[in-house]
Amino acid sequence: MTEMYQTYHIPVLLKESVEGLNIKPDGIYVDATFGGGGHSREILKHLNENGRLYAFDQDADAVQNKIDDSRFTLIEGNFANMRNYLRLEGIKEVDGILADLGISSHQINQPGRGFSTRYDEKLDMRMDRNAGLSAYEVVNRYDERQLRMIFSQYGDLKNAATLAKSIVKARSLKPVKTTGELNEIVSKHFPKLKINKFLAKLYQAIRIEVNGELDALKKMLQQAALLIKPGGRLSVISYHSLEDRLVKRFIRSGLFEGEPEKDFYGNIAVPFKKVGKLITPSTEEIARNPRARSAKLRIAERTDMPYVL
Repeated sequence: MTEMYQTYHIPVLLKESVEGLNIKPDGIYVDATFGGGGHSREILKHLNENGRLYAFDQDADAVQNKIDDSRFTLIEGNFANMRNYLRLEGIKEVDGILADLGISSHQINQPGRGFSTRYDEKLDMRMDRNAGLSAYEVVNRYDERQLRMIFSQYGDLKNAATLAKSIVKARSLKPVKTTGELNEIVSKHFPKLKINKFLAKLYQAIRIEVNGELDALKKMLQQAALLIKPGGRLSVISYHSLEDRLVKRFIRSGLFEGEPEKDFYGNIAVPFKKVGKLITPSTEEIARNPRARSAKLRIAERTDMPYVL
């Protein structure tokens, strides 16, 4: 299993994200994104026999990395439902939560999932393979306006309208069934020297829509405010501006839009306070693991202010 988790996904900002939790040896912690289990294994090193770690992953492939440790429980589910799952385990509050967002190396590298631009395979991109919506439905059934919105908002693609129009025209002749067919339709609209970069943005946009990633992140952050004890920590690694903006804003204000209300003295009651500055990978880490280059780590501590959904 050790070799499997090392090839499944190289954990990003491992030392920094786990240290950010300021772990109590007998505390209860959550790894919201288990994946290859790298962060979980590091957290377990800091726990004594009374400590507990609960990990979440909705990808069935992650189960192969399950840790054989009495202090560890792997829950096969979406972290968007973290609070309910933990209640079933008898857990109402925790000392810290770590989340390494985005997609794992395993999901990108494994053929058959449709996450990678490198393989010609069926359009899928579901992290939970039991979910109903796949990339095929998005590409073939969403109308031109919906596609334009997804490409623009989730992929930051300036030519989103052109891409959407081109896809709708192509699918009117025959369904777009594979990543290769999708690449052929859109590639003419991207600069040849930067085609991989722009295809990655397109795939990111579709993947976010398929998996409801931003809504799930919002739910996870709100539940973290309900679960973490005062003084406990939240440690979140994000990989693109859409995720990071939500994390940064929630830590600052407890909201995703708008501004929090101030009291008579001009103070605001927020569930978290930031700890330290934004942390990014070192040049050495990026050299070892190029996929770490866009990672951003934010750490926050739970205040004693009540939080209500």
